[in-house]
Amino acid sequence: MLRFPCAAVLVFWLASTTIAIPSFSAKNKGGTNGLNPSQILEDPYPYEFPVLGNATEGGRFPMPMCNGVNLEEATIDQLQVAMNDGRLTSSQLVLCYLQRIWQTDEYIDVIMELNPDFLEIADTLDEERAAGKSRGPLHGIPFLIKDNIATRDKMETTAGSWVLLGSVAPRDAHVVKLLREAGALLLGKATLSEWADMRNSNYSEGYSARGGQARSPYNLTVNGGGSSTGSGAAVAANVVMFALGTETDGSIISPAERNALVGFKPTVGLTSRAGYTSLGHHFHRSLTSPSVIPESSHQDTVGPLARTVRDAVYALDGMYGIDPRDNYTLAQKGKTPAGGYAQFLTNKDALKDAVFGLPWKSFWVHADEAMQTKLLELIVLIEEAGATVINGTELPNYEIIVSPDGWNWDYGTTRGFANESEYTVVKVDFYNNIKRYLSELENTSIRSLEDIVQYNIDNVGTEGGLPGIHPAFGSGQDGFLASLETKGIMDETYYQALAFCQQSTREEGLDKALIHNGKKLSALLVPADVGQTYQIAAQAGYPVVTLPAGTSKSTGMPFGLALMQKAWEEPELVKWASAIEDLQLSSDTPYKRTLPRWYEYRTKNIPVLNI
Repeated sequence: MLRFPCAAVLVFWLASTTIAIPSFSAKNKGGTNGLNPSQILEDPYPYEFPVLGNATEGGRFPMPMCNGVNLEEATIDQLQVAMNDGRLTSSQLVLCYLQRIWQTDEYIDVIMELNPDFLEIADTLDEERAAGKSRGPLHGIPFLIKDNIATRDKMETTAGSWVLLGSVAPRDAHVVKLLREAGALLLGKATLSEWADMRNSNYSEGYSARGGQARSPYNLTVNGGGSSTGSGAAVAANVVMFALGTETDGSIISPAERNALVGFKPTVGLTSRAGYTSLGHHFHRSLTSPSVIPESSHQDTVGPLARTVRDAVYALDGMYGIDPRDNYTLAQKGKTPAGGYAQFLTNKDALKDAVFGLPWKSFWVHADEAMQTKLLELIVLIEEAGATVINGTELPNYEIIVSPDGWNWDYGTTRGFANESEYTVVKVDFYNNIKRYLSELENTSIRSLEDIVQYNIDNVGTEGGLPGIHPAFGSGQDGFLASLETKGIMDETYYQALAFCQQSTREEGLDKALIHNGKKLSALLVPADVGQTYQIAAQAGYPVVTLPAGTSKSTGMPFGLALMQKAWEEPELVKWASAIEDLQLSSDTPYKRTLPRWYEYRTKNIPVLNI
């Protein structure tokens, strides 16, 4: 479900621009009777078409060189060297990524829409570089954003739903504005789980009516993590350098760890949600003009997904900061480092000073035995590098707040206490903040959750507004209906639930787990595939970073090792995540990022498998 730039515009731009256009075909010899050689494809394999074979073997989408530069798994620093040396331009780079999209997107469906102006933007950035102007490490680097992050350009912002098609956002999301100013090149928007998984409880992760089914290049039949599914799968498949995701509860960490990526979920308030749909009130704090399509202002945050820690930190440095339209960002004043977060990047030698905690009973027991075994081998490697790892650094109240049965954002209600449930807060917040977001849109008659619910019923064949009709929306829109039932009333139960979730996960939970014998721990190390980890961090509004740590033998799907810290402790996470990554990359351990194998690349099952 991919929108490309207008062909006429592309042809005009190419005709007026003197760049070497990269080709995927090294031996494209065709051409008879005076035809252009590109019209006859003599050698379609392996770049233009995957070689047919055993679908479980994988490895079918090799990536060619880009104007002599190895683009597959390239880092931002490597591309900057190539562009500064004159071996590559941003215009050439973005066309190589475009060809990669053409090569892979019919299979993994990660692109919602391409920016019609990306070639002109690349040309301008190249002109700046030629004139001696560099905006920093992101200058000319292509990136994608999730389709719930608003842009005031020629692209749509729809959260994957047809209901918002044609609506016009009043402004760029603040994070997009900052990244543009840093020189990053917005290539387009990524697919996602429709409405960021807010609309229903039984759904196919990564599916949206407008975008189709996003799939992980590691195994195309399996849940690729969400709701920022397209963002994660695109970066994993080397379709783009980095991407932005949004998270209310797991939507950055899950697709990152399930695609062997670094996912950086910042403290709530470090990156603005204005210009992206975001939710809710926080007593005297508020989100006056959401520009990211929201779920809960208490938990919503925007962060990067990348293949290395350094690349993720470059993106984070380009997008954080105070935004008057999002009062939550005012809390970062005096708590962020002068000069950004890249200064805290380090190497494995730093690990000799690290003291990590393992909250075994709180989280590790919920990982399966095979995953535990592999992650513990990585832990041993970290210890051998000089780090101290202390087992049993538990959240004192884990038996109350950590679900024993997997991720469950209504666990309070499951225990019989709606006034201790995260979902009690989220469904009220959503009702109020989606109304606020819709009120600022131009060119649409959709102004409320009621309007969205009715649209989904009226278009049940595509939007699955009733249960049992659409395979991707098994429960219809029960999440929307639950929010609708609240009418956005912030009653006593709401405020009790908000207070409980925050206090139990902060002061009574993670804060205490991060202290051992009166000393502060460097971080908690946890299995990122255990959803309760990022769920507790989400309720607290605390940051998490996940690192690639291996793959499942049975499914081929990756899993991660995550680091957890308190609010505004991103410098600690950058330091220790980069040190562990350096250890992984400089050793022969198999527990690190590996390339996708593209298992079952021709399978198109909906729903995807939750295994």
